[in-house]
Amino acid sequence: MKSILLMNKIAKVGTDALEAAGYTCGTEVEAPVGVMVRSAKLHDMTFPPELLAIARAGAGVNNIPVARCAEEGIVVFNTPGANANGVKELALLLASRDVVGGIAWAKSLAGTADVAKQVEAGKSKFAGTELKGKTLGVIGLGAIGGMVANVAIKLGMKVVGCDPYLSVAGAWNLDHHIEKAATYEEVYAKADYLTLHVPATETTTGMINAESIAQMKRGVKIINLARAELVKAAELAAAMKEGAVSAYVTDFPTEETVAMEGVITIPHLGGSTEEAEENCAAMAAEELDEYITYGNIRNSVNYPAASMPVSTKARICVLHANIPAVLANISTVISKDGINIENMLNKSKGENAYTVLEVNDEVTAKIEADIAAIEGVRRVRTFCFA
Repeated sequence: MKSILLMNKIAKVGTDALEAAGYTCGTEVEAPVGVMVRSAKLHDMTFPPELLAIARAGAGVNNIPVARCAEEGIVVFNTPGANANGVKELALLLASRDVVGGIAWAKSLAGTADVAKQVEAGKSKFAGTELKGKTLGVIGLGAIGGMVANVAIKLGMKVVGCDPYLSVAGAWNLDHHIEKAATYEEVYAKADYLTLHVPATETTTGMINAESIAQMKRGVKIINLARAELVKAAELAAAMKEGAVSAYVTDFPTEETVAMEGVITIPHLGGSTEEAEENCAAMAAEELDEYITYGNIRNSVNYPAASMPVSTKARICVLHANIPAVLANISTVISKDGINIENMLNKSKGENAYTVLEVNDEVTAKIEADIAAIEGVRRVRTFCFA
C-alpha cells in the first residue's frame, strides 16, 4: 500500500481523500511515496529513494530544499490560492486604524472610574484614516495579491500593482480598474498603503530598506503578509522613528519587530482559518494523487506544469535536466524497441524539464533502465493502464 508521511498536522479533509484513494497516511510510515508538510523544516532531511513528491499545504516553500529535490527527482508542490481569501481579509483595516492599540488601552481602564468619560477623552490617540480614496500599492499580483487588489477596488481605493511574473490567467482575474506599473519604484511613488505578496528570493529579500522607503510617500503604511525576510528590520525601525513609515503590519513577527514601537505583529494568522487549512490540505492531496497515480503535474515549484488525460495503455514519465539531446535520446531508446509514441508532452521550467510519453505497447524494465541511463535523466516512472 502507498504511504504518505505527514510532517505536520494536516486537515482531515486532505488525509481522508488520500486514504479513500488507497494511501496510508501517518507520522511514522515506512517508505513513503509522498510527504505532506506545512511548517516543518525539511532541509536536513534525507529523502528515501521511494519518495516521489512533497506537497506543501500552503504557498511558501522556504522550509523545503526545492533545488535538491529537483536533482533527486522529487516534485515539490504548493497550494497557491488555497488560503488567499483568509489572507486578503486580514490587514488593510489594521494598518489604517490603531484598533489593536485602542483595544489594549480600553482593557487597561478596567477597575477605574468613569470609563465612558475616559474613552471619549482618550480615543483621539487611536484615530486613523479611511481607506476610500487612498492608493494601495501591490507588489506581486498572484493568487493573494490579486485578491487583495480586487477587494481594495471594492472598498473605494485606487490600486496600482506590479508583478514581473504575472501569468495570463492571473491577469484575467484582476479588476480592470487596477493600474499596472512597470516597476516597483513606480508603485512606491504612488502608494499610501503598500502590501507585499512575493516570495523571499535572492532578488526580493531585503527589498524594503532605506533606499526603497526613500522612494515612497512620507507616512506610507506597509503591510507584509508574505515573508519577514522582505524587510530590513533595522532600516524599517529608523524610518518609523522619523515618520517616513507610519505603520507596519506583519504576519511574521521577529525578535526585532515585536519590540518595535508602532508595529502590529500578527502571529502568522493569515492563512490560519479552518477554511484555508482545509482548502490547502484538499489541494495538496489532489496534487499528490494526480502525480503519483497518473504522472500529471500541477502547481509544482521545481518542475513545469504538465498534464494530459490518459488515452493509451501505458505512459512513461521522465524527470530530467533541461539540457540538449535528452528528448532525442529518450525517443531513440523507445524506437529501438519498435514502440510507437502515440502522444508526447515536453515542458521545461528553468533548469528542470519533464517529458510524458504515451504508448500502446508494453514498457519493459530494460526500456526503463535504458532511459534512466541517459545523461541528465533523474527519474523514470512507467504506468500501465490496460
